[in-house]
Amino acid sequence: MDLRNIAIIAHVDHGKTTLVDELLKQSGTYRENQATTERAMDSNDIERERGITILAKATSVEWKGTRINIVDTPGHADFGGEVERILSMVDGVCLLVDAAEGPMPQTKFVTSKALALGLKPIVVVNKVDKGDAEPDRALDEVFDLFANLGASDEQLDFPHVYASGRSGWADMTLDGERKNLDALFDLIVKHVEPPKQAAQANEPFRMLATTLGSDPFIGRMLTGRVESGTLKTNDTVKALSRTGDRIEQFRVSKILAFRGLSQQPIDEAVAGDIVSLAGMTKATVADTICALEVDTALPAQPIDPPTISVTFGINDSPLAGRDGDKVQSRVIRDRLMKEAESNVAIKIEDTPGGEAFIVSGRGELQMGVLIENMRREGFELSISRPRVIFKEEDGQRMEPVEEVTIDVDDEFSGAVIEKITGERKGDLVEMNPDGTGKTRIIAHVPSRGLIGYHGQFLTDTRGTGVMNRIFHSWTPYKGAIQGRRQGVLISMENGTTVAFALWNLEDRGKLFLGAQEQVYEGMIIGEHSRDNDLEVNPLKGKKLTNMRASGSDEAVRLTTPTIMSLEAAIAYIDDDELVEVTPNNIRLRKRHLDPHERKRQARAEA
Repeated sequence: MDLRNIAIIAHVDHGKTTLVDELLKQSGTYRENQATTERAMDSNDIERERGITILAKATSVEWKGTRINIVDTPGHADFGGEVERILSMVDGVCLLVDAAEGPMPQTKFVTSKALALGLKPIVVVNKVDKGDAEPDRALDEVFDLFANLGASDEQLDFPHVYASGRSGWADMTLDGERKNLDALFDLIVKHVEPPKQAAQANEPFRMLATTLGSDPFIGRMLTGRVESGTLKTNDTVKALSRTGDRIEQFRVSKILAFRGLSQQPIDEAVAGDIVSLAGMTKATVADTICALEVDTALPAQPIDPPTISVTFGINDSPLAGRDGDKVQSRVIRDRLMKEAESNVAIKIEDTPGGEAFIVSGRGELQMGVLIENMRREGFELSISRPRVIFKEEDGQRMEPVEEVTIDVDDEFSGAVIEKITGERKGDLVEMNPDGTGKTRIIAHVPSRGLIGYHGQFLTDTRGTGVMNRIFHSWTPYKGAIQGRRQGVLISMENGTTVAFALWNLEDRGKLFLGAQEQVYEGMIIGEHSRDNDLEVNPLKGKKLTNMRASGSDEAVRLTTPTIMSLEAAIAYIDDDELVEVTPNNIRLRKRHLDPHERKRQARAEA
């Protein structure tokens, strides 16, 4: 059977996964009476809750005698490590662009990787049936983007279709029949070249592992594209590292191929196909699985380095161990090492004491998803404020800078520009009013300046602004950036909060919790209205007497507290604070300091 391997790439929420749903339906993958779910490729709980793709996943459809392997990729740059590996498995890309928004920052990130590999793109202008759609403008912007990214003449001569993934149609022209996706299927078969590896069927077997998975019955599974030769079940192969060192020799216990949404065992893997192998115990992502006579490893696609780091430690608060059952540093370390094995964009380092671990990655969202997964598995953690990773270049300290694209109402553009160019040391690159009351602002801002800014941005724009960011380059260090201005309210007692005490504290600032909640000494319960920290007593009850007065015995009415999400809490804390994460709670607290450390800090402040 003819083969085509293609990846679908796009910015967050431009409709990749919805389009794959329709491709599966219209190719006859489902039985006539089979129950189906929306966004079938988003199988992870967090993916379905947040409406984003986090893990790259493959599927397969048949169209007029041709098998098309389709890889659904994440749209967010924080999960770019998934995209960089996946693109080495395919021979073409299907770039989805929202007809109203046009190419966005993440579109640029993924497209640059695809063009650099020489992949020929197909452009799908999606959501053309929206009221504010401008498909011709979006298409012109895609061409300009390709030209700016250094696309070849062949890549610039890209075919395109107009589509609505939700409605399940694609046409070569805007005024087409709008019936089905046949035009897109035919274009993929015609434009994407068959795998070149198919011509190397007589050579020894070689496969580059790009994703690592596991199955409770089969064990470890490595997925990749067969680069040459064929492989049968029970064949003996070996695994080579990137440098060509032999890792292990093993017998292939199972070969699985993608058929629709499931994987089915097959007897033989052929060159060019995307398959999963089982039987190995040590081999991992970026290793080469090959025949015993092969001595050279396949080149692995380099992964962009991490830009931020977060310290994961044990939860040593007075409430530790009440929610989760995985609280030891050894268990936390094993879980983080397992994550680093399958996610090549994450790096783990031990701290000198061994009680905490420095986890480096791409961004706050990637860290937030990892922490959320761990708390759902029963872990209790203490998390530090994210820190930007610096590097030395020719004796100069360099820091990462991100390109920020902001869509905001005209009336708020002044406040946004003031914050990102003034307080946060950013450089304004572009400012384009669209004439309908919206302005698009593009700026280059140090990553340090963006940590914790999103909440402030939503406040400044009354919740109407949209901000997207992506790593741009390394630049010389831009000097100190002011952090959070307000201090915090810190509990000075252990116990359960009292409504009367909280009611009296509302004049001091906004609270992060309500009545009848457990607190402890050093726990942050709110934000102070001034710039200094303030220790308060949230347990102080009303003094009762046998005298009554008009109005003094009314029920206490508390203002609704500000409940922080995990990402908001991590971005909010300062360097001397921690986020306590358990399966049921997210708390903020001051970092515990030993007496010597307290004296050093006091001398420094003096």
